[in-house]
Amino acid sequence: MLQIKTSSGVWEAFCTQILEFLQADLTKLIIEGETIRGFRSPDSPALWIRDHSDIMRGGKYLEADMLSAVSCFANAQAPNGRIFDHVLTNPGKNSGERENWEKWVRVPVEADVEYRFVKAAYLAWQVSGDDEWLQTLLPALERALQYTRTHPLRWDTQHNLVKRPYTIDTWDFDYTAGRAEWLNFQITDDTFWGISHCDNSGFYEAAQLLAKMYTSAGLTNDASRWERVALDLRQRCNDLLFNGRFYTHFHKLTPVTIDGVSEEEQLSLSTPMAINRGLATHEMAVAILEEYQLRKKKSSAFAEWFGIDPPFPDNIFGDDKLRAGTYINGGIFPVVGGELSRAAFEHGFEQYGVQTLDQYRQMIAETGETYLWYFPNGEPSSEENSTSPEAMPTDGWGSSAMLYAFIEGLAGIEDLEHSFSKVRCSPRWIATKEESASIKIGYSASGASFGYQFLHQKEASKIRLVLESQNSEVLLNLLLPPDSSCSSFVCNGAEVDFELKTVQDSSYVAAQIKVENKAEVEISYVPTHA
Repeated sequence: MLQIKTSSGVWEAFCTQILEFLQADLTKLIIEGETIRGFRSPDSPALWIRDHSDIMRGGKYLEADMLSAVSCFANAQAPNGRIFDHVLTNPGKNSGERENWEKWVRVPVEADVEYRFVKAAYLAWQVSGDDEWLQTLLPALERALQYTRTHPLRWDTQHNLVKRPYTIDTWDFDYTAGRAEWLNFQITDDTFWGISHCDNSGFYEAAQLLAKMYTSAGLTNDASRWERVALDLRQRCNDLLFNGRFYTHFHKLTPVTIDGVSEEEQLSLSTPMAINRGLATHEMAVAILEEYQLRKKKSSAFAEWFGIDPPFPDNIFGDDKLRAGTYINGGIFPVVGGELSRAAFEHGFEQYGVQTLDQYRQMIAETGETYLWYFPNGEPSSEENSTSPEAMPTDGWGSSAMLYAFIEGLAGIEDLEHSFSKVRCSPRWIATKEESASIKIGYSASGASFGYQFLHQKEASKIRLVLESQNSEVLLNLLLPPDSSCSSFVCNGAEVDFELKTVQDSSYVAAQIKVENKAEVEISYVPTHA
């Protein structure tokens, strides 16, 4: 459920349009007599745990069945913990196949599947609040992350970090120096190995989420163990891969040189995800956001949402369609824009976050479509110009990332546990021209909801909020107007202790309040400049 109303009227249309995209991306499979529902990839008819786990961030407001897909992948898990990439029960488009058998696939070069499985499980539990289901799933989640950190194809014992073959960020084909006739997905004795930030930021987040799920289940020793694993990995990864401006795309373990390529200068798709997953410190996040802003100024592309920048030379991965500026080799991805916007809101770049969201809002309002990627000149992808079998105009990966940025970034509602029992509420409407906003979000899986009404009374130098929830511990974190400071914080008629926070040049007022059905907040502010 999403109920959005703003003084301008533009954001409710934005959210409605994205929900329509996500509705079109729902897919249904029958596996061993059970109906499995999930969100499909925009470029493949299969149910990929990768796409599904990210799209769930927007789909959780739409779809009631959030458990079946996760349970299905858990049931197919290998004894060593490995998770399949995707499943399909009908022939892929243009595949040449006719058989409608059940087909499970694991792309060997992929190192990101297990942590995405854990993220999907966390989101499914968050929206359903089903503790019994979680208890049955915890052993599978444990095996998945243990597989990543113990299997010789996934873990580098020298650096104690996740490794992978030389791919473009998290993508599923690797560089072979011409040994393969076409795109290569298989690990061989000649594979070029390295360490990418994409896998390690994802593993870090998954380990933290597993710790949170163990804590909820009362297994505090297991929770502490995974928190320690996560924090140790974070330090090692940041020491190795952060180059002062952003994360180096690929740290080579196998010596290899590609003419004209400097991995240290390549800004890749998962870079803003490293911020939102918690791998980057605030200082690192600021440097990354400034790098994106700088490249936006320098680039002729319509947006700085690069698959990778600078791209690799044309055709070196074995397909002549993979020219510079095409697909993952330098194409423009809305999923990057969504992650970038979410990171901007969190780290004091609120105007940049709004600008990014608004650029995408205007794009989809004008065309009624959204694609997985675009050429730098704004031309959308198609089946003819991509290596993908499909190019749906309802890309859920990017649109859900933009919705995630809107809900958690601009509207500022973050469910910190499950069922909105603990919420961080950070309305950032001051960064827009909106004087009022009414937001209510809810999970179709459980009916749990949280919302607020926001009113900025400029003449009186007051901000009023009415928070609504059945029962929530709320960490209120409200963006104040520029050059101002909170002078009083009143909740339900009583003065409340508050804290002033500064994030870059942005000022916030923070307080903890309990919301049982409704809480009315009035914040007064005064100018800080002379």
